[in-house]
Amino acid sequence: MKGKIILKGLFAPYIALIIRFTMMLLIYQLLRVGFYAYNVDQFPHVTFSEMIRMMLGGLKFDLAALFYLNSLYILMMGIPLPFKYKASYQKVAKWVFIITNSIGIGLNLIDYAYYPFTLKRTTGTVFSQFANEQNLFKLMTDFLIGYWYLLLEFVLIVWILIKLYDLIKIEYKRFTGWTFYAVHLVSLLLVAFLFVGGVRGGWAHSTRPITLSNAGDYVKSPEEMNIVLNTPFSILKTLKAVTLKEKNYFPEDELEAIYPVIHQPKDSAEFKPLNVVFLIMESFGKEHIGFFNKELDAGQYKGYTPFLDSLIEHSYTFTRSYANGRKSIDALPSIITGIPSIAEPFVLSIYSGNKTTSIAKLLGEKGYETAFFHGAPNGSMGFSAYMQLAGIKNYFGKNEYNNDDDFDGIWGIWDEPFMQFMAKKIDTFKQPFFSSFFSLSSHHPFKVPEQYAGKFPKGQLPLHEPIGYADNALRQFFNTASKSEWYNNTLFVIVADHASMIHFPEYNTTPNFFSIPIIFYYPGGELKGLSDKLVQQIDIMPTVLNYLQYDKPYFAFGSDAFDPRRDNFLVNNIGGSYNFFMGDYFMTFDNERPSSLHNLKTDPSLSKDLMKEEPQTLDSLKRHLEAFIQQYNNRMIHNKLTAE
Repeated sequence: MKGKIILKGLFAPYIALIIRFTMMLLIYQLLRVGFYAYNVDQFPHVTFSEMIRMMLGGLKFDLAALFYLNSLYILMMGIPLPFKYKASYQKVAKWVFIITNSIGIGLNLIDYAYYPFTLKRTTGTVFSQFANEQNLFKLMTDFLIGYWYLLLEFVLIVWILIKLYDLIKIEYKRFTGWTFYAVHLVSLLLVAFLFVGGVRGGWAHSTRPITLSNAGDYVKSPEEMNIVLNTPFSILKTLKAVTLKEKNYFPEDELEAIYPVIHQPKDSAEFKPLNVVFLIMESFGKEHIGFFNKELDAGQYKGYTPFLDSLIEHSYTFTRSYANGRKSIDALPSIITGIPSIAEPFVLSIYSGNKTTSIAKLLGEKGYETAFFHGAPNGSMGFSAYMQLAGIKNYFGKNEYNNDDDFDGIWGIWDEPFMQFMAKKIDTFKQPFFSSFFSLSSHHPFKVPEQYAGKFPKGQLPLHEPIGYADNALRQFFNTASKSEWYNNTLFVIVADHASMIHFPEYNTTPNFFSIPIIFYYPGGELKGLSDKLVQQIDIMPTVLNYLQYDKPYFAFGSDAFDPRRDNFLVNNIGGSYNFFMGDYFMTFDNERPSSLHNLKTDPSLSKDLMKEEPQTLDSLKRHLEAFIQQYNNRMIHNKLTAE
């Protein structure tokens, strides 16, 4: 047949599949260029080289979207049965391909026009947005009339798609015998393997399925993520996303009086350019630390962190400190950006592309060098993408460490050698600097390096031995760092990402599910003490900035833990239900109303509900939580997470 590519043999369907996928990848790249061209005024700082980087990064998201959209077509072409070569079957497969990919093309084109109004790619919330519209047909008609040129583009692209599809023809041949079935079964398994990697964004053990925030790996600012993404991916990844509802419990002036989130500088404050180092320790729940648990086990409990216990004696810390979430992915935005996760991780939410600030950005504007260290393969947990959005300029992971002799076989580089690598790398930084580290060895499968077998107590939980190893890694890091000239000019913050496994019943309560250490250590100063104030991860950023006497307004949901005037409350969330702490009280809040009230000081086991006995206390806690919810929801929805 003249002008056509005739594919023959056992592998013809798979060759056709590869060619057609490559064709669709090219179309998606052209659609990306078109999206940028239509909205170029929204991206004034994108250079040619940056655009090329975004396009290359976009391939990952295009592959994922195309795998999702074409899952039925892939199955039809991969099914290990001979009738798939027949012309009638191939014709049905053709229109499955054309229709599904036409939907993807149309969705991308809609965002050419829709983006200037929303400043983000369309998400799965579009269905709930228009679910109750009575004049949906008229809205669609008006859109098509108003943007008639996009309709023409759609028709043209689909026509080209059909023509390109018809250029490839699979020749029918009757195949029989075990060879056919064996080859096609193996091929189908290979396709399945590629499909899983394509929709996840990789095959590594530590790779989480990619989501919107992973586009941050390829951009300088959050709004540019929309160039990297494509609309089908954005919609498919957010079909089950949590959408916040706008709340108006209080007028704005009253809201700001109850719970301000724009922090103002102190009068006549002179900025102190201390170095800042955050050490975020995996699963270091407060239960495992002897310093905080001297009464446990009839006073015999020693814990598993002898070094951290000794460091706390020379630090400022808190007896009532909590995480804002229960997962590692919740911790970084809370600690570095001052934004907690509500109902779902912030970096996986539809709001992850909002413009945010962070302690790294604010200190970077002061001339600080900024860096993040995590011993896992680069891209693991989506950390590298988040660091781009948080304004951290230098990322050091397993790739930069470049020595697999210290690889733990699953997660990344063992903590001790990687922290030594970090200490030496920091020696090369120009002061002042901001650096953050996230450990990984105190994690399932709970191993320690062979040379440390039997060195640390096994304890009652499998986590205890690697906790001891990670504590020793901290000891070795501080031994090395203390010899460096930057050490005494550095404020260290040591914090856990979340609490983890529980042994003692005292920690088997809802509040203590979030109980972690938050420790401030300044070897060159007099920052020492112990406080019973309530402190949470989102308080770290404002506490550090205020300690440095940061001299500009900034946004953060937390507050300064050292400020005696601060409202003493904190919040965390599981699946949309709130835990709210204020003073000695703890309230749970389910959807729209309180569900329990307890006094943690007199009733740490939560055996007595005080909702009916103390209505005034309940109203006070409810009022403050509603102020938090209003600030959080409305600022997320309207993209107001900066002081601008």
